[in-house]
Amino acid sequence: MNDDISPALKICVWVLLALVVAPLVVPVLMSVSDTPFITFPPQGFTTEWYGKVLTDAEAQGTFLFSLKLAGVVTLISLILGVPCAAGLVRYDLPGQGLILGLILSPLIVPLIVIGVALLQTFALLGSRATFAQLVIGHTVVCLPYVIRTVSGSFVLVNRSLEDAASVMGASPLTVARRVVWPQVRPGICAGGIFAFIVSFDDYPISMWLADGRNFPVPLFLHSMIERSFDPSIAAMAALMIFFALLLVLVIEKAFGISLARLIS
Repeated sequence: MNDDISPALKICVWVLLALVVAPLVVPVLMSVSDTPFITFPPQGFTTEWYGKVLTDAEAQGTFLFSLKLAGVVTLISLILGVPCAAGLVRYDLPGQGLILGLILSPLIVPLIVIGVALLQTFALLGSRATFAQLVIGHTVVCLPYVIRTVSGSFVLVNRSLEDAASVMGASPLTVARRVVWPQVRPGICAGGIFAFIVSFDDYPISMWLADGRNFPVPLFLHSMIERSFDPSIAAMAALMIFFALLLVLVIEKAFGISLARLIS
């Protein structure tokens, strides 16, 4: 932190950081306990619960399904969200405030209400395409994260650089690729990360729309809790935490975007 930050503010930041991180540390610690039941603080040390989860065929299937679902949802959210964010920021549209409010409403409306509404809608339509229903449901929830994040990037774009490139003879495609893209890339990457993680970890929407053949990880974790309460549940939760952290680190290394800039 900067030296000009007061000690009291530093203490508040560290306290808030501890409150955020502590719930994530607990399942990680419980997952290495060598007792046949969940206990905290852990007794002994073992990694056998991770091996049990990683070698379980059902757990592998649900993980791959959630991976595919989150990937499709993220792609669709970016395809729809980036042009929408650009249009809302760069153009003065009639009823712009109402449009933005409707798009961002899933951030306010309880997810369980959205799940019930989607279930009733699909039932009225007679839809039996469970995977497509999950994609639509997750996209409804993830799209606001993309639009909100990408909109902030477009607001900060230096329009004078675009004008200068156009005056110098650059085509609109070149301006978008060489001038606009470097400025909005952090926001797009951050929106994609948020969309992927939200979809991968979503329970309320999946609870209403999933079936036995389309079974995401959060539902599998809930079924594990109902069947048995052993440290393999904590191991599954810890793996989800590690996966989210790994995803952010991969994006950082692949695109050269610092974590501080992603959350700024």
